[in-house]
Amino acid sequence: MSIDKDLLDRLMEGRSPGDLFGKSGILAELTKALAERALSTEMDVHLDEERADDAPEGQNQPPNRRNGSSQKTVTMDSGKVVLDIPRDRNGTFDPMLIAKYQRRFPEFDRKIVSMYARGMTTREIQGHIEEIYGVEASPSLISAITDAVMEEVTAWQNRPLEPCYPIVFMDAIRVNIRSDGAVSNKAVFVALAVLPDGTRDVLGLWFQANEGAKFWAKVLSDLRNRGVQDILIAVVDGLKGFPQAIEAAFPQTRIQTCIVHLLRHSMNFASDKDRNAVAAALKAIYTAVDVEAAELALAEFEDSDLARQYPAIAPSWLRAWNEVIPFLDYPPEVRRLIYTTNSIEALNSKIRRAVRTRGHFPSDGAAAKLIYLALNATSTEWKRSVREWHAVRSQLAIMFEDRFPMA
Repeated sequence: MSIDKDLLDRLMEGRSPGDLFGKSGILAELTKALAERALSTEMDVHLDEERADDAPEGQNQPPNRRNGSSQKTVTMDSGKVVLDIPRDRNGTFDPMLIAKYQRRFPEFDRKIVSMYARGMTTREIQGHIEEIYGVEASPSLISAITDAVMEEVTAWQNRPLEPCYPIVFMDAIRVNIRSDGAVSNKAVFVALAVLPDGTRDVLGLWFQANEGAKFWAKVLSDLRNRGVQDILIAVVDGLKGFPQAIEAAFPQTRIQTCIVHLLRHSMNFASDKDRNAVAAALKAIYTAVDVEAAELALAEFEDSDLARQYPAIAPSWLRAWNEVIPFLDYPPEVRRLIYTTNSIEALNSKIRRAVRTRGHFPSDGAAAKLIYLALNATSTEWKRSVREWHAVRSQLAIMFEDRFPMA
């Protein structure tokens, strides 16, 4: 649609920005005029449709027609506007633009939800709305608008899932939630899955004060109940009780520990002057061509002066060895993808940014609402396809044969 530039020039001629964009400026008047024109058009369509329906035989019923208008104050982006809503004699007209009992344009609600999703508090949203639009939005109104998302959150948490996911990354963030009159620090576990076509999806959120096999059994049972039958590779960072639980729910799933987290843990023991040497020695382990070569590299590190100087490093690798060695069976394309849980850590950093302004949440549901909105606000970033997926998919199809679902 093209805009008549001459018309715009005439509208702007001799007027200041306040005359154009102020609360009583031309833009507000145009918004009102356009809305009322749209409502009038809706009425015309409504009356034409009713006249097209013949009256029942034997009844002499006059056709429906306009019956004046009534005023309604609605909240728009530009502030509060008084609209003349057309009425019909039969009282059957219910406009789509602004429904009978609606007092806010949908776009206004979406702006509030968007601000909430970006971590703004209710007080900040209230001040912003009043400053920009000159509209008083009470805390109860803001809560009502954002609470309307909860049905969507519930539906999302219970939606059916794919039968098989090639790779699932599991990680957690901590949030403060009030329960039984006290604030506790709870873990919110997030599952980020790679789909057969290479795109990514968050499978759900789970809240728990303390992780363990019982909790993970509940999470994995939830995934099974929602349709998941198989997970090829689960990438985790030392989640307590997870290996036992996933073995019971998905016995064929390969568990892979995050190599980067293991390296960071090792680096915590090394002094600054030895960090490069330790990193080089450990790199020989996780870049080995196979398990035998990796075991040899680990044995060499155990016999080195570095291992004797930092005796906690080698045992940390030995404790996690069963979750390290699956990594060594994969070709380079797959190794690069599962080398770290950075993809889910990047997602969690966006969630943390949204929850940072909250001292605590009144309930799990309140935290889930904000996290869900934060996920939606950044979905274009984390939903995109993983790099080199074509090569990774080919390797997974060879490694897992009939278990891998070709997209």
